[in-house]
Amino acid sequence: MDTIFALSSGAPPAGIGIVRLTGPQVRAALSAVCGKVPEPRRAAWAAFRDSAGAQIDDGLVLFFPAPHSVTGEDVGELHCHGGRAVVAALEATLADVPGCRRAEPGEFTRRAFANGRIDLAEAEGLGDLLAAETEIQRRAALAMTGGAFSGEVNGWREQLLALSAEVEASLDFAEEDDVETLGDSFARKLASLADSLRNALAAPHAEMLKEGFRVALAGPPNAGKSTLFNALVESEAAITAEIAGTTRDVLVQSVAIDGIAFSFVDMAGLRSNTEDRIEAIGIERAETEIAKADVVLWLGPEGAGPDDCWDIDAQCDRDERDKKPAPDFTLSARTGDGLHQLRSALVERARSAMPAPGEAALNRRQRGLIASALDALSDAATHRDPLLVGEGLRRARLSFDALLGKTSTEDVLDAVFGRFCLGK
Repeated sequence: MDTIFALSSGAPPAGIGIVRLTGPQVRAALSAVCGKVPEPRRAAWAAFRDSAGAQIDDGLVLFFPAPHSVTGEDVGELHCHGGRAVVAALEATLADVPGCRRAEPGEFTRRAFANGRIDLAEAEGLGDLLAAETEIQRRAALAMTGGAFSGEVNGWREQLLALSAEVEASLDFAEEDDVETLGDSFARKLASLADSLRNALAAPHAEMLKEGFRVALAGPPNAGKSTLFNALVESEAAITAEIAGTTRDVLVQSVAIDGIAFSFVDMAGLRSNTEDRIEAIGIERAETEIAKADVVLWLGPEGAGPDDCWDIDAQCDRDERDKKPAPDFTLSARTGDGLHQLRSALVERARSAMPAPGEAALNRRQRGLIASALDALSDAATHRDPLLVGEGLRRARLSFDALLGKTSTEDVLDAVFGRFCLGK
C-alpha cells in the first residue's frame, strides 16, 4: 500500500501549513525530510530538507504509530510556515520518497474507515461537519460523526440478531418441549423494532439542514411578494415594479438567520386568467414551489391561501390597501415595521422542524436503507413460517450493515468519500 500525503491545513499563503502523511513509509519519509523520527505523540523541532540536503524550512514534526492513529496506520505531520513555495517544496520532497504519493480527496478518511477506526455513518457525519455553514448544521454533523446514529443502528442490529436467534431456535428445536415457537412475545418485539425505524424516518432530514428551511412567498400579482422577499434576504435580489406580472420565474435566495439556514422563494403572482404563455409557465412553477415549501407566506386575500399558510398583511404602510381582518402578521417590507416579529416566528418554526441539539439528521441514502429494513420487517411480520420470517430479518440486517458500511459497494464508497477535500 502506498504512503499518501497532502496539505491538511488551509490553502497557502497562511501562517502555518500542516502536511499530513499516512501509510507504511511514514518513518522513512520523516527520516528523509527531518533526519529523524520523533518520539510518538511528542512534538519535536526539526529542520526540513530536500533530497539534496538543502534546507526548505524548519518547524514541528509529529509521529503517531499504528494502530493508535486517526487512520489506523502510521501517521506523520509536518508543521511548517504556510507559504506556497514552502509547501510545494515539502510536497515535492515527499513525492521523491519511494512508495509515497499525493493523496486523493477523502483518502485519509477512507483509510480510517477501511481500518475500522470509523464506520460509514461516522464518515458521512465528518463530511457534513467539514461542509457545515450554520450552527445547527454543525451540531447535527457532530452528533453523526460522534457515533450517535451508529449507536442507534447497532442497537437495532442487536435487537434483530436476538430475533433471528429466536427464529433459528424455532427451526432447529421445534420438536423439543423446552423451546417455544414464535408467538406473541416475538411479534411484539418485532413491532417495537419496526416502530423505532418509523420514528427515525419521521425525524428531520439532513437535506433540510443543507438546503435550508424553505419559505415560499405566494399571492396574486402586485401583492408585495418581491418587496417582502428582498427585505427578508436583505438584498435587492428580486426586481420590484408596479407592473403586474413582473416576476415570471422562481427566484431562490439562501440566507442564515440566528444560525439556521433558510431558502426564501419568490415566484410569479397567482391568477387564473392570463393569456401570456410565459407568465402561465411561471404560475405553474409557483404552484409547484408552494407544494414543496415548509411554510407559505400568503399575501393574497385572507383565507384564500393554501392549507397551513401564514396570512400576511404585507403593506401596512399603505392606507389605501385592503386590510386583512385577522392576519397572522401585519408588516411593511418598505419601512421594516413587523419584520422582526415575522423573522422570529420563522426561526422558531424552523427550529421545531430541525434536529434537536445532539440529534443526528439522516441523509437520503440512510433513509432509503432504513425504509428497506422497515419493508423487510413488515414483510416478516405477515408470515407464520419461520423460514420466511428469517428471510425478512436477514434482509433487514443487510440494510443495517450497509448503513454502517459493513457491506457497501465501491460506487457507494466513492460517492461518500469523493466529496471530501484533499488532506482529509
